Amino acid sequence: MTYCVGVLLDDGVVLASDSRTNAGVDSIATFRKMTVFEKPGKHVLCLLSAGNLSLTQSAISLVAEWMAGKNAQRNIGKAKTMFRVARIVGEALREVYQDDGESLKAHGNDFNATFILGGQIEGERPRLFHIYAAGNFIEATGETPFFQIGETKYGKPVFDRLLHQGMPLAEAAKLVLISFDSTMRSNLSVGVPIDLLCYETDSLKVTHQRRLGDSDGYLTGIRRQWGEGLKRVFLDIAPPDLDE
Repeated sequence: MTYCVGVLLDDGVVLASDSRTNAGVDSIATFRKMTVFEKPGKHVLCLLSAGNLSLTQSAISLVAEWMAGKNAQRNIGKAKTMFRVARIVGEALREVYQDDGESLKAHGNDFNATFILGGQIEGERPRLFHIYAAGNFIEATGETPFFQIGETKYGKPVFDRLLHQGMPLAEAAKLVLISFDSTMRSNLSVGVPIDLLCYETDSLKVTHQRRLGDSDGYLTGIRRQWGEGLKRVFLDIAPPDLDE
């Protein structure tokens, strides 16, 4: 399993992904699920992936291969809009499905591969997309300014209660990491390291990117402070009158 989040703000985009691909009593594996395509001054494009690792890897490899080719229609580096980039990633997913879909079905497996795409291309505002396994996609709006893929249920409540599009990047990054802590607390299949990227509107370059491991002081602090804070709030709430 995995957990990835993308948040669209007035100030930019926050994107984060875990790195766990397998988890058990004696088997834990990690793999980076964040891929960044950057051309300073022109574009910053970030893909977060969830699902079958071989399928998402194949799709990303196709996108990279097309960037090196001569077909401008399939080159995300030449795309004029983020919408077009989302279309190209969708095309890559459909091509992988054509190659592997029937074989997966024959072995009893579903075609499971999804992406979050976020970033900015020169000449337009930052945008955020959720790309499904069929290659279709939806775009984040002011009413729905965040997307999650993978193990989504544990980390969603903090966004529903606290997120707003005018939130500063650093505050949104804090909220994203609290969402990850809540998810990792309840699900062993999501784990560190966490890759975090905060993109500032119109910067057109990656300036804030880090990887947080299990011993990272900030992540450890969130785990402690968020847990203690929830306990304090719980104790401050009066219990119900069971005799009414």
